Amino acid sequence: MKYRKKPVAVEAFKLGEEYPDWFASEVSAGRIMTHREPPLQGDPFDHHGTMTADIETLEGKMHASSGDYIIRGVNGEIYPCKPDIFEKTYEPEPPKEAQK
Repeated sequence: MKYRKKPVAVEAFKLGEEYPDWFASEVSAGRIMTHREPPLQGDPFDHHGTMTADIETLEGKMHASSGDYIIRGVNGEIYPCKPDIFEKTYEPEPPKEAQK
């Protein structure tokens, strides 16, 4: 038997880009540890290094690399997702006025 995911809206952002308050709250609470890897030697364009994160999930600790999506699910759970899987699974939610 085949199953299709129910359409549910989740919040998400790419690690390394501006992050939402819910992510900052989890970092402050110690459930997510962020790391900034040092810039590449001699790379004049890499001024800040690469951000990574270790996230406590229901399945245990998961590692997220810069560019991975960080998702907050329907029950508030937070977990990382590789970009290729995210793009196959999710699409932007239409604006509220388009949903009427």
